[in-house]
Amino acid sequence: MTYRALYLTCRRRLAGAGLEDPGTDAALLCQHFFSLDRPGLAVHGEEPCPEDKERAFLRAVEERAARRPLQYILGRWEFMGLSLFVGEGVLVPREDTAVLVEALGERLPSHRPLRGIDLCAGTGAVALGLCGLRPGLQMECVELSEEAFGYLEKNLGQYPRYGVRAHRGDVLSPETAGRFGGLDVIAANPPYIAESTLPTLQPEVRKEPPMALDGGPDGLSFYRAIGELWAPRLRHGGLLGVEIGEEQGQAVLDIFKAAGLFGLALHKDWAGLPRAVTGYRE
Repeated sequence: MTYRALYLTCRRRLAGAGLEDPGTDAALLCQHFFSLDRPGLAVHGEEPCPEDKERAFLRAVEERAARRPLQYILGRWEFMGLSLFVGEGVLVPREDTAVLVEALGERLPSHRPLRGIDLCAGTGAVALGLCGLRPGLQMECVELSEEAFGYLEKNLGQYPRYGVRAHRGDVLSPETAGRFGGLDVIAANPPYIAESTLPTLQPEVRKEPPMALDGGPDGLSFYRAIGELWAPRLRHGGLLGVEIGEEQGQAVLDIFKAAGLFGLALHKDWAGLPRAVTGYRE
């Protein structure tokens, strides 16, 4: 088959499987397997595809039609100019998380060296994104999942200039929190989906690790732990920021106010939906 025929076959198959944007998925799969972007397909579309590449491509099309996340098939995903390894066992970095990183970057002081930590770090996207915005920031990461920790180490290893260190630990554990102190910034994209809601998520999301999604009965378990266990790990005047679900803004503001944070702010995404909360330790 030609590259053009394979692209069209993919697009039709994914459309028939009910995917929201089959054209974009088909284009990204072509770029991954054939090294041909849309202009490249226009130029080389009538050329025959080698059989081994065709077989691998068609296998990936069937995986995507079965709703395996596209990011897992590609093996990498872009986040704030970073190319991060992803796959089964780790949460896929999302554009929404950039709201948290940018909000923290804007509120961090720039006149002195800073130390920080990324909780529930997953791929390390938040820590690495922050280091890109604030050169000289010394970040550490905490992640419990063994599978996710493997991706975290690989991603940190790609960007040695940032010097980010990874630690295995449970964010909900007082023992883990007690290992850290004197922090200037704490960042977290914690699990925040209410457990009863998990079965209703999109098929692709349900293939991501439940550990990275399940926020307890009301979705707020990790925010309570962060307020109770981790906010005291900040220096006075230190900054804390978390990603939130779009309906959790007031609840998280209340939790952090009760934890003694001040200067609390709610940050919205490009669609105008609440996406992050930040505040300072008194």
